[in-house]
Amino acid sequence: MTATVTTPSSIESIPTGLFIGGQWRDAADGRVFDVENPATGAVLAVVADAGPSDGDEALAAAVAAQSDWARTAPRYRSEILRNAFDLVMSRQDWLAEVMTSEMGKPLAESKGEVAYAAEFLRWFSEEAVRISGDHTTTGDGANRIIVTREPVGPCVLITPWNFPLAMGTRKIAPAVAAGCTMVLKPAPQTPLTSLALAAIMQEAGLPDGVLSVVNTTDAATVVVRWMSSGKARKVSFTGSTGVGKLLLRQAADTVMRSSMELGGNAPFIVCADADIDAAVEGAIAAKMRNMGEACTAANRMYVHRDIAATFSERLAERMAALRVGNGLDSSTQVGPLIDAAGRAKVQRLVDDALERGAKALTGGQLPEGPGYFYPPTVLADVSTESELMTTEVFGPVAPIVPFDNEDEVIRRANDTDWGLVGYVFTQDVDRAFDLAERLEVGMVGVNNGVVSNPAAPFGGVKQSGLGREGGKVGIDEFLEYKYFSVPRRRGR
Repeated sequence: MTATVTTPSSIESIPTGLFIGGQWRDAADGRVFDVENPATGAVLAVVADAGPSDGDEALAAAVAAQSDWARTAPRYRSEILRNAFDLVMSRQDWLAEVMTSEMGKPLAESKGEVAYAAEFLRWFSEEAVRISGDHTTTGDGANRIIVTREPVGPCVLITPWNFPLAMGTRKIAPAVAAGCTMVLKPAPQTPLTSLALAAIMQEAGLPDGVLSVVNTTDAATVVVRWMSSGKARKVSFTGSTGVGKLLLRQAADTVMRSSMELGGNAPFIVCADADIDAAVEGAIAAKMRNMGEACTAANRMYVHRDIAATFSERLAERMAALRVGNGLDSSTQVGPLIDAAGRAKVQRLVDDALERGAKALTGGQLPEGPGYFYPPTVLADVSTESELMTTEVFGPVAPIVPFDNEDEVIRRANDTDWGLVGYVFTQDVDRAFDLAERLEVGMVGVNNGVVSNPAAPFGGVKQSGLGREGGKVGIDEFLEYKYFSVPRRRGR
């Protein structure tokens, strides 16, 4: 472990209240909650803890601002987003320190997330001025068909703790570009990053009421009121499949538009002809990003039996060499997990696999000392009956299962309720496309351990979600079609 690092003073500059209707304020009942550094357990800040009335006020502000905001010029919205992009990038180091302090990832990864998050602001600043429609004539020539696209209306945005800045901009940016107002509920583990983003959006010129940020430990009450109000017309959620299903049930009552980016159980397939060194590096990228706390993380590694031993040894060597410690130390490569519950889950899954015959090539045991650290772990000869083969690990654990043929590995890879992303490593182009097409997922990394990009449509199939974020289609989730039928004068 690296030495304890002092909490950065930059935390002190972040507003810790609720951001409602363009104003920073305390919770109505004065409630607050602590934000902790998962590397040390130290309290970073005390932030306002919204209750139901605070949530109601935030949604009322969004409803009040919607009409005027929808009528703003696309270029005006575009320039706000571009201003926000410039501000985020100019404060990359500061935002990275804030993020690392409250959720643990190494500073290098946090800086990468800041750049990734900023790119959504720039991408959708360009999409704002490209919202198009259609014009045609009915088949009988009697009418003109004019199709426009309009903002869906006030939106409920709910973001997770693992990528607090990127998941915020990935939802806020297309909503702003489309002309929607919004209420944002960040995860209680990482509200500081969202509050910092709200301050930046305000500085960039976003009008009062277009975005409100409501920190709360009582999401069940606050969000339910938003969902049942009939005033919010769209919900966009990133998080667990269980919570996503609950929100979908609530959305059904008022027939809300819904976007869901839910859990994953990503298969990582290494064929016999793969470049083993490239596959190992791809596995590190796909498994260890964010300490494995990512829905895109490689959850099940299927390696052809002919190379399984070699791949396992090389991966274990690379994983064992990673430096674990406080993310604020620049030499750290693996930070802590988010909390005690997350770490306990990882250990339970590892213990289950070991009891079923798996061998720990590295890691597998809880370290001593403060913080929620877990060592990078490689498990060989994992039984397909192990719980971690059907459960999203959300930690730095790589379970390896050998396979003998492509039909077998595709059957195993698709034998899951989830379908967010899959990975294929092979030097045969035809095999790569064949396996990629047969995988029941929304995204495939072919000889690539990182699939996320603002220019690409992010999302999954089956119980991994509904809709797509990013790319050319990301703004569609915040737009409705409207059709005008206009009589047409006929010629002779």
